[in-house]
Amino acid sequence: MSAPRTLDRPAALLCDMDGTLVDTEHAWLETVADFLRAQGSPADAPVLAPFAGAAVADAAEHLVRSGLTSRTAAESSAVLDREFTARVASGVTVQPGALRLLDRARELGVPTALVTASERHVADLVLRALGAHRFDTSVTSGESERGKPHPDPYLTAAARLGVDTADCLAVEDTPTGAAAALAAGCRLLAVPSVPGISPGPRTTLVRSLEDVTLQGPA
Repeated sequence: MSAPRTLDRPAALLCDMDGTLVDTEHAWLETVADFLRAQGSPADAPVLAPFAGAAVADAAEHLVRSGLTSRTAAESSAVLDREFTARVASGVTVQPGALRLLDRARELGVPTALVTASERHVADLVLRALGAHRFDTSVTSGESERGKPHPDPYLTAAARLGVDTADCLAVEDTPTGAAAALAAGCRLLAVPSVPGISPGPRTTLVRSLEDVTLQGPA
């Protein structure tokens, strides 16, 4: 196994949750797939792609707008939230390298935020699993003016930590989250769980969080 790639020490580490720190993105997509099947709608990969990284409310709106459900957005949102929360409450798997990266940030004195499209009650379940002491703040669905792919969640997290987004490293796994982080001006560490994140001057793509570490003091 090769040595981890070393990234410059950021002013703050801003981490997505589902699919990035914990293996819940697939649980989310399976929740959506089950909902679609119950509605008699297709649930193949192209249909599911827009739901990757989406907040529950946004997913419900998309279902209605696309004619994939006969339920209202409010009804759809309630079902998705209930089923996804149950999946998370049954237990989550921490992604390889996630705790090591978070602990390295603490060791270096780098403030860390959880920046997620999930609801607060879901995020709190995951924070308990990861260890809430590893985070200085968290931003969940509805806690910024707009959600991902807009930059607002990352701008909110950086403001709470008192840092400039240009000096932050965001960690994401979906195109929706990547778009939000880059729009906010962050550098991006991408660990894709679904296709669609492109390399770029501010984007580092890796297969696993085990493949990276943060630069220590000179």
